[in-house]
Formats: sequence, C-alpha cells, structure tokens
Amino acid sequence: MSKATSTPTSAETSAQSTALQAALAAEHAAVYGYGVVGGRIGEERRTEARAAYDAHRARRDALVREVRDLGAEPVAASAAYALPFAVADSAAAVRLAAELEDRVAGVYSDLVRAAGEKRRAEAAGALREAAVRAVRWRGGSVPFPGLAERNGKNSATSGIPASPGAASATPTA
Repeated sequence: MSKATSTPTSAETSAQSTALQAALAAEHAAVYGYGVVGGRIGEERRTEARAAYDAHRARRDALVREVRDLGAEPVAASAAYALPFAVADSAAAVRLAAELEDRVAGVYSDLVRAAGEKRRAEAAGALREAAVRAVRWRGGSVPFPGLAERNGKNSATSGIPASPGAASATPTA
C-alpha cells in the first residue's frame, strides 16, 4: 500500500494538526489585517480588499472545522494584532495587503509539506490563491511564493507563524 493511501501515523497527524493550527492563526491575523486595509484602502480597490477579506474568513472557518475534525481545539483569534508598519493611507494599505498574503502563503507552504494527499491539495490551492492576491496587490511576483528562504524574506521576523513548530506564537498582521 502506498504512503498516500495508508493511514497516517500519530506523528503525521500531530504535524498536520500543528500546521493546520498555524494556518488558522495566520488566517485570524489576515482577517484582522484586512479590517485595517479596508479602513484605509482607496475606493478603486475596496472591492478587491473585500473579496480578499471574505476569502480569508472562509478559509479560517474551514480550518476551524478541520482542526476540530482532528480532535483538537482550534487556536483562538487574538483581540488585536501588531501591524508590521503604520497604515496611514491607501498606499500603505496596499503594502499591508501584499504583506498579509505573503505571510499567509508562507504558512500554507508549511501545511503543504506536512499534510496528507487531500489536505495537501487544498493547502496548495490556498497557497496559490494567496500568491495570486499578493501579485495583484504588489504589481509583481516573487520567485517562490510561500518560501521565505527562496524569495529573500525573513520569515522569522514576519510575526505570523511560518512553520508548524511556530503555531503557538502570537501572530501579527
């Protein structure tokens, strides 16, 4: 029987649970961050910001269900998150939106590595969606979306957990 069709070991289930919790924490932070983006974004991009906010809320809700299905208690959202920089105008809101998507992509990259076949496909889809939104916000792409070590970003300072082992860290938006 191939590994893809075999029953996951407890270590694999634990790694998936940890990565799911990290993705959930990142989605909580992204929802918060898009609340800030929505308050500062110009009228011409407000629909795009609302669509991203809705997409992150839907992913967050799906992740809550997945974590519960694994028998774990979903990580709760924080009351507030520290922003990586001041968001005083529409240009800063656009930069924040791109940063949020980059951070979420990084966490989904970790979930792709930790997940089984079905969940891996879903995580890859979420990674792709975040990367596409980041490109739209930024106006350009990075070489390896979701892989900070490959695109010149330092995930250790990003605030949002970037690896399954960092799921208990307090995320920042």
